[in-house]
Amino acid sequence: MVPTHEVLRSEMLRAMDAERLKSIKIFADLDDESREAISKLAAEVSVPEGKELVREGDFSYDLIAIEEGTAKVHHGDDEIITELGPGDVVGEMGVIERQQRNASVTATSPMMLVTLTGWDVRKLRKQAPQAVEALENVVRERSGA
Repeated sequence: MVPTHEVLRSEMLRAMDAERLKSIKIFADLDDESREAISKLAAEVSVPEGKELVREGDFSYDLIAIEEGTAKVHHGDDEIITELGPGDVVGEMGVIERQQRNASVTATSPMMLVTLTGWDVRKLRKQAPQAVEALENVVRERSGA
């Protein structure tokens, strides 16, 4: 099976427009320079309903931000943890802390995603540290730290 990050990267449509990053909560309050740095590294990806974006237990190589569409976060097929929609982000804990995925995420509608690899996030530490700080804050909030 091809790793999720390779599948997502292979479905890239076009370079990301920095203005569109304003629709994603985690990037909305960043300055224009930071959003521009992100847009140069980010990929915009379209996925169909039913596409598995993240598999529980896999290592996290990508941060995925939802621009359009919805997804469910789940354990197995039955236990739905939460629903995600435009502006939500997944994969930040694994990318920032290099952890395995703690749940699966599956598209419940056609989706438009913005993805950053772990390598992209490491580049952003120098180019747009404010963006990485925002990601680290989300990780702290979700982990209860």
